[in-house]
Amino acid sequence: MTTKRRPHILVTGAAGALAQQVINRLRKTCDLVAVDFREQVYLGDDIPSYCIDFNKRVFEDLFRRYEFDGVIHLGRILSSQLTRMRRYNANVLGTQKLLDLSQKYGIRRIIVLSTYHVYGAVAYNPALIDESAPLKSVGLSADLVDSVELENLANIYLWRYPELNITILRPCNIVGPGVRNSMSSLLGSERAPVLAGFSPMMQFIHIDDMADAIVLAWHKPTKGVFNVAPQDWVAYQHALKLCGCKRIPLPSIPPVVPKMISRVLNLRSFPPYLLGFFKYPVIIDGRAFANEFEFMPKRPLKEIFYYYKNNKKPV
Repeated sequence: MTTKRRPHILVTGAAGALAQQVINRLRKTCDLVAVDFREQVYLGDDIPSYCIDFNKRVFEDLFRRYEFDGVIHLGRILSSQLTRMRRYNANVLGTQKLLDLSQKYGIRRIIVLSTYHVYGAVAYNPALIDESAPLKSVGLSADLVDSVELENLANIYLWRYPELNITILRPCNIVGPGVRNSMSSLLGSERAPVLAGFSPMMQFIHIDDMADAIVLAWHKPTKGVFNVAPQDWVAYQHALKLCGCKRIPLPSIPPVVPKMISRVLNLRSFPPYLLGFFKYPVIIDGRAFANEFEFMPKRPLKEIFYYYKNNKKPV
């Protein structure tokens, strides 16, 4: 009697909390290899972990050595973490190398994590944005060019190589324990900036629910692009109030505002493209993903805000 071979999966972005949540959910049923070009992380003796630049030749050695069945690409670098050029090299050129190697070595399942920011924040966005909406952010901010190009690359490979079974996920704001993005920093601060006269509606998804969504997508190889978001939303300033943040009104006149926000939050930098999201609502329709993958978030907004209210980081 032959034993069924466990799927062998490459998970990128292993230094991030989301990737580690996904790894913990899959480790009992899959053989995993973790990669991050920023740092090597220890995830247990059963999971090989590497610090490798995707554009280096040694990255291909992993595909030869482990004979992957699938790739879960969670390694998109945020705009505040690297210079624009290094971020472009990592997000766009690195993703292209990853997809090329996946096609070359016969990968049969790929999940790519994108972001709802690719839709762009403008005054004339529809009330509910579905997956067919244009990606307007590329014309609004140079800081989001790499995110849109990453998605465009994944879309090209999705249609050119259908055997790769690519699923692209566009989540709303991912928040919760361990998340290090700008929105999580805002909700977790004692003081948080707001643009005077603006309080757009926003969506939030708990990191636990996002990890569940990725695992559901892995187990059901449905190709395409999907928004991932709960069907509830809240005004930004009200969210800050529920998180126990003291709101600091700022004038909505760039380019001074990002520097002011950086000082308020004691951050090295603050991504200017987020200013539009502090002005205009960008509410995405997550029903297609929910219906296709039978996804229902377990963590309500009340629980998310309770966590931040009780885990404040003084500035």
